[in-house]
Amino acid sequence: MALGFLALALCGSEVRAASSLSPEAAKPATREIFTAPLKELPTPYSANAARVVPFTSKPSDKPVDTAFGAYQRGQYTTAFREATKRIAADPKDAAAMTLLGELYNQGLGLKQDPVKAAEWYRLAAAQGDVHAMASLGLMSIDGRGGAKDLKAGRQWLEKAADKGDTTAAYNLALILLGTGTEPDQARAATLFLKAAEGEIGAAQHDLGVLYLQGRGVPKDPTQAAEWFRRAADNGDLAGEVEFAILLFNGIGLPKDEGRAARYFQHAAARGNAIAQNRISRLFVVGRGVQKNLVEAAAWNLAASAQGLSDPWLDDNLKTLDTAERSRAEALAAERARVN
Repeated sequence: MALGFLALALCGSEVRAASSLSPEAAKPATREIFTAPLKELPTPYSANAARVVPFTSKPSDKPVDTAFGAYQRGQYTTAFREATKRIAADPKDAAAMTLLGELYNQGLGLKQDPVKAAEWYRLAAAQGDVHAMASLGLMSIDGRGGAKDLKAGRQWLEKAADKGDTTAAYNLALILLGTGTEPDQARAATLFLKAAEGEIGAAQHDLGVLYLQGRGVPKDPTQAAEWFRRAADNGDLAGEVEFAILLFNGIGLPKDEGRAARYFQHAAARGNAIAQNRISRLFVVGRGVQKNLVEAAAWNLAASAQGLSDPWLDDNLKTLDTAERSRAEALAAERARVN
């Protein structure tokens, strides 16, 4: 059973279980990790991972890294020039090679060229750069910069994961999870843990799913709740919604409707339709929040606009007068513009 179909444990018919919604409405709150595509995740070359230092030379070995600094500031032409100078001075500068591969891969400051990106990544990988290995793995699996080669792609991810690259560990876990075998499930969980401990929100969410379902790890709602919380703290939207569900129901941690409502509302403001539906229902019944039918209607409109209709909400919001409905519509429109 997908986690998104977990019910909010509200009394009676006040809020229906997600599993009782119509097929169109019963959309999962989480990503479906068992068929998830491989994807680029934060690396030292990502803007939101600036805290990671990719160039591991000793402080006395080289001057301040102007190439990476320029990249982080969005000065891609300067980054290209400085990385090229570094390679001219040291033909084995793997980090500079990987940076050139990233510039060509994304088309930053120059024309996008997957073939050249793969060439630079290969040179860097030959020098042992794990980020280049991880990128080569994804490119091989996608068939970018060369022929599609699933076996080679998996091998690159294996090498990078073995060397501690959390992006590679996450994507390799997704591949293993898809095989359905018990040994692969267990290894996938181990790899998700490695990526989760590297503070990758998507991995934290997916590890929480495994703990909640008992796949590859013993079933443990407490562990699931903790990983969902950490995923939410790292900005993972699916993790935020799942943590709110467990928090509201008191599964794996003490029940706290008010705190759960705050998580639902935050996720709803970020555009998650499941969260918009749940917070709408809470505003109708006044659980975790003060009862407010205008707010309920606004969030119901937002969820409905994304295809999550809810006849129960529609029926309970029929009493709104024209002015209240207009305020709700204005709120929904404003929130849509923000998202």
